[in-house]
Amino acid sequence: MFKTRLASGIILVIAAVLLIGAGGIICFFASLVLSLIAAGELFMATKVRDKGLFGPLDLAAYIGIVIYYLGIYFTPRYYWLMYIVADFMIVAFVFVITYPRYTAYQMFSAFGGIIYTGVLFSCVYLTRSLTDGWLIVWLIILASWGSDTFAYCTGMLFGKHKMAPVLSPKKSIEGAVGGILGAALLGWIYALVFHGPVLTFVIICTAGAVIAMFGDLTASGIKRSMGIKDYGKLIPGHGGILDRFDSVIFTAPVIYFMASLFIGI
Repeated sequence: MFKTRLASGIILVIAAVLLIGAGGIICFFASLVLSLIAAGELFMATKVRDKGLFGPLDLAAYIGIVIYYLGIYFTPRYYWLMYIVADFMIVAFVFVITYPRYTAYQMFSAFGGIIYTGVLFSCVYLTRSLTDGWLIVWLIILASWGSDTFAYCTGMLFGKHKMAPVLSPKKSIEGAVGGILGAALLGWIYALVFHGPVLTFVIICTAGAVIAMFGDLTASGIKRSMGIKDYGKLIPGHGGILDRFDSVIFTAPVIYFMASLFIGI
């Protein structure tokens, strides 16, 4: 299992470097495809998708994600809220015309899926699209996957106090501290190597690492509440897209906004 997980992890990193590094339309489509796959996993977990490959409600949510992505690609940012509102209207419309096929819980889960897997995930592409985004976007990976690696190693070596014993029994406070400090260290090294603003990068990676942990715990909470172990089996040794990108989804918007605010790009 460890070898499988390691091999999959290496392939993921290489794919991320190629797709994110390319930027532009390649990064856009990669983010969109991952958002749609993650949405499908979430809709299966939360019972939004019923029998068959697609149902009216989850299909409406997929369309909503595509509409939002097209909106952020072709229009200025002050229009983006309009697309989110339109997505909710689409989901609500399908809920009404198919009633009582779906419950209110399913309707709001479908819209929540658009925000969670669509809007939040799109911030990877949005960060890459910033001026000097080729440099900033990697802070997302350092803060999420980097902190996760440091947290795992620190927890294995020194973990004694459970951070969330019911939600995620294997996570420790020591591991969390190690993950945050590790992300800060990575931000410092990254800034030195690429001549970025050291203090800013350290702050961004530190904040990103904290948010990444909550992203991971949120995904774990959804799985536990729905009684499943993994969101999918797409990535050997890791599970589904949501299992591997749960922290990235939370970290990306935080780093996007922090970079826009602190660095002014």
